[in-house]
Amino acid sequence: MRRNSGKKYVCTADLNSAPSFVYTQLEHTQKGIKNMLKVKNYQFWFCTGSQDLYGDECLRKVAEHSAKMVEALNASDKIEYEIVLKPTLISQASIRQTLNDANNDPECAGVITWCHTFSPAKMWILGLKEFKKPLCHLHTQFNEELPYDTIDMDFMNENQSAHGDREYGHIVSRMGIEREIIVGHWANEKVQERIGSWMTTAIGVIESSHIRVCRFGDNMNNVAVTEGDKVEAQIKFGWEIDHYCVNDVVEYVDAVAQGDVDALVEEYYSKYKIIDDGRDAAEFRRHVAVQAQQEIGIEKFLVDNNYQAVVTHFGMLGGLKQLPGLAIQRLMEKGYGFGAEGDWKVAAMVRLMKLMTANKKDAKGTSLMEDYTYNLVPGKEGILQAHMLEVCPSCADGDVAIRVCPLSMGNREDPARLVFTSKTGPAIATSLVDLGNRFRLIINAVDCKKTEKPMPKLPVGTAFWTPQPNLEVGAEAWILAGGAHHTAFTYDLTVDQMVAWADYMGIESIVIDENTNIRDFKKELKLNSVYYK
Repeated sequence: MRRNSGKKYVCTADLNSAPSFVYTQLEHTQKGIKNMLKVKNYQFWFCTGSQDLYGDECLRKVAEHSAKMVEALNASDKIEYEIVLKPTLISQASIRQTLNDANNDPECAGVITWCHTFSPAKMWILGLKEFKKPLCHLHTQFNEELPYDTIDMDFMNENQSAHGDREYGHIVSRMGIEREIIVGHWANEKVQERIGSWMTTAIGVIESSHIRVCRFGDNMNNVAVTEGDKVEAQIKFGWEIDHYCVNDVVEYVDAVAQGDVDALVEEYYSKYKIIDDGRDAAEFRRHVAVQAQQEIGIEKFLVDNNYQAVVTHFGMLGGLKQLPGLAIQRLMEKGYGFGAEGDWKVAAMVRLMKLMTANKKDAKGTSLMEDYTYNLVPGKEGILQAHMLEVCPSCADGDVAIRVCPLSMGNREDPARLVFTSKTGPAIATSLVDLGNRFRLIINAVDCKKTEKPMPKLPVGTAFWTPQPNLEVGAEAWILAGGAHHTAFTYDLTVDQMVAWADYMGIESIVIDENTNIRDFKKELKLNSVYYK
C-alpha cells in the first residue's frame, strides 16, 4: 500500500466538457439495483366495520359499497400497493380473528379500517390490543353528496360513518394506539394521495426490522454524534448493528477474480465520463480497478452475511488499498445503506429511506450527505453538502464522472470516486440522534438549488440547499435540536411521512420547515423533554 505521494493533481476539468461514453452494460447493474431495492409484494387489508342490527340487506349494501371503493382505490395511480378487501366485521370474534390474521400474514403491511355503519367499539378492543402492524383509519363514506330528495332514516342508519367512525376513533385513542387518520371522500385524489403516502410509511415500519448493518471498524475517535445505543436501536427500530474487523472484508476483496475486476472496470468506463486530470491513463485505470475490486468484494461479503447497510471509517482501513469511494457510491445506488466514520444510524436510515421509496415512480434519489460549508451572501444563503467521497449517484443531475484525486485522510492511495452535482427541488434531510435517554429524529425541509458557478477543483459529488425557513433559522434550530453533521437525505419522502414513521416507532420527532420560529421551537423541545422520558 502506498501513501499519498504529496504530488498535487489540479482538478480543473469541467464535467460538462469531459468526453462522454455510451453505457452499454446495464443488465448486471440494474439487476443488482432491482434485487437490493426489491420489497415484498406487500398488500394492505381493507376492513369495514359494521354490526348486524340493521339486517341482511343493509350488510349486503355495506359489502357492495366496500367492494366498489376498494376496486376504485386499486385503480388509482396514487396508490402503489394492492388493497385487499376483507369480509365485513360485525363481531368481536371476526375483528379479533382478522387483525390477528393480518399480524401473521407476511405480505400484509398494514390495515385500513372504516366504519360504514355504527360499529360498537368495545368489539374492537381485543383485536386492536393484539394488532401489531400499521393502522390507518379512513374516515369517509360511500356517497359524496347528501341525497336531498330521497334521504330517509334507512339511509341515515346505513350511511353513518360520521357516527360510527367517532365511536371507533374513541377507543383507538383511549387505547393509545398510533394510527393515521385520513378524512375525506375516498374518490378524491388528495385522499388517495394520503393513502398512498401512509402506505410508504407503513412499508418503512415493516421493513425497519429487516435492516442489518455491518460496521467495518469502529466509530471515529472523540466524535460524539456518531455514537449511540445499539441495543436500544434494536429494541426501538429492529436494527441489527454488528461489527467486523476491516480485514474480514479484505479477504473477500483480495479473492475477487481479475476477470471480474476487468469486466466491471469496462462497465465503469462505458457508463461514466472519465476526467483524468492529466494522470497517466494506465495509472488512472489501476486506481479505478481497486474500487471495482472493492465493490465486488464488499458486496459479496454483505450478501453472504445478509447485511443491507455498511459502515466504513477512513482511519480503519486495514489491508484496503484505498478508502472505498466509487465502490460505496455504487453500492448505495444499488440500495445499500451507508454511513461514514462509524455512523451506523445514518447507514440504517439511508437503507430505510431507500426501501420506503423503492416503488416510487420517477424517484430522484436518496443518500448520505454531510453539512460541509456555507454560502453566506445575503439572498444567496445555502449549505454545500458532500462527503469526502461517498455521495450516492442516484441524486445526480446530468453527467457523472470518475476522478482520481488525493485524499489527505486515511493514509492510502488516491481513491477513485464518482463526481456530479445533485438535482434541484424540494427534499428532506434527517438526523437520528441519541440523546442519552431517548432517540430524536430531526427532519428539515430543504430546497435544493444549483450553485451560481461550477466548482471544477472540487472532486466530489455535491448538493447545495437552503434549509427552510431560511439558513439563519434553520441552522439555529438544527443546532438547538442536537442535529448531526451527517444526514440521511432524500428527494422522495415528505416531512409528514418521516414524522409518521417516528410516531409508529415511539420516538420523538422534531420538524424544521417553513413554519419554524425559534421561540416556539424552544418551547417544543422543552415540552418534548417532558413527554419523551
